[in-house]
Amino acid sequence: MSSRTLPLLFINLGGEMLYILDQRLRAQNIPADKAKKADWIEADRRRVMNDIITTMFNKKFLEELFKPQELYSKKALRTVFDRLAHASIMRLNQASMDKLYDLMTMAFKYQVLLCPRPKDILLVSFNHMDAIKDFVKDTPSILSQVDETYRQLIEIYTPLCSGEFQLIRQTLLIFFQDMHIRVSIFLKDKVQNSNGRFVLPTTGPVPHGTQIPGLIRMFSCTGEEVSRLQFHNGGNYTSALREGSFEMFGDRVIKLGTNMYSVSRPVETHMSGTSKNSAQHTKVNAAPNPLAKEELNLLARLMGGLEVQKPGNADSGFRVNLFATDEEEEEALISRPDELSYGVINIQATKDQQANAELAKIMGEFTEAGDQSPGSSSKGDDLLAMMDGL
Repeated sequence: MSSRTLPLLFINLGGEMLYILDQRLRAQNIPADKAKKADWIEADRRRVMNDIITTMFNKKFLEELFKPQELYSKKALRTVFDRLAHASIMRLNQASMDKLYDLMTMAFKYQVLLCPRPKDILLVSFNHMDAIKDFVKDTPSILSQVDETYRQLIEIYTPLCSGEFQLIRQTLLIFFQDMHIRVSIFLKDKVQNSNGRFVLPTTGPVPHGTQIPGLIRMFSCTGEEVSRLQFHNGGNYTSALREGSFEMFGDRVIKLGTNMYSVSRPVETHMSGTSKNSAQHTKVNAAPNPLAKEELNLLARLMGGLEVQKPGNADSGFRVNLFATDEEEEEALISRPDELSYGVINIQATKDQQANAELAKIMGEFTEAGDQSPGSSSKGDDLLAMMDGL
């Protein structure tokens, strides 16, 4: 498992989330009573995109994210994106959030699978970053945040060898291996089967730095070529394209990671596949959470009370529906497995002495039950806390 995978996973999933939300915000129907103020939709769309990107590229948050660490559990990462999606005036109900996350993960899984070389995952990330920069091109303060992250990506990842990128790719594929949600765009393009598995092409250009398969060369012990054997490669391959740019500006050549949505091509999933596999996700998430100990350490540090977040007023946010109709969204919410429902808990730092004493007592009991190893509390305990503080 690579300890450098988390930033790439977060940035690429975040980029896919922004593509989907931008498409839905542009396509959202304007209520009749607000039709005379048609420009409010565009203003709100920009505000939503700016708020989410500002939170996503917060300096302190990214400092924690870029620390070498293992991938978070699926449940912990999903919680991060739940909070990120609601970092603005936009509101999604649970069914739409499920659908949004399914679309994000399946899109990036497809991109990782189809990368010609492991190193091209970085070009996919740059495609997402280029699109994010375009979203905030008129807001210099946010643009500078994105540029700083660009510089960090180039500084950290461009010196890595092919073996390191192969390990990153393998770590990502292990993370995605149980996700087989059917997405209508992929099904229509015949790049996904009805069982949710992707179809790998046997045509097109070969990876940069390689040759078209079909020739075996035999060499002697002195390094001299002694014979050649040709074979049928079973595909229709072409010569490699030029290598994409790994600089902040330039042609990436590879199209994976660019925006595949538009207003004329709506965001859809086949919910039969989604519900079926949501139960599968539940089984995966039921495993012991490796962040449990770290979250307790975080709780002790903050020494705060727990408050369950109550649904806000319906008019306090800009509601977005990722389904074609409200009826579809309601049906998906009803059919959603109970195991996926959970309350959002805010950890609030206070100076309540009674709460401090009670939490110290609880932490003492955990310490007695089993001493934690030195340094274990330093891994991953701040990321969700950062989201709360943004």
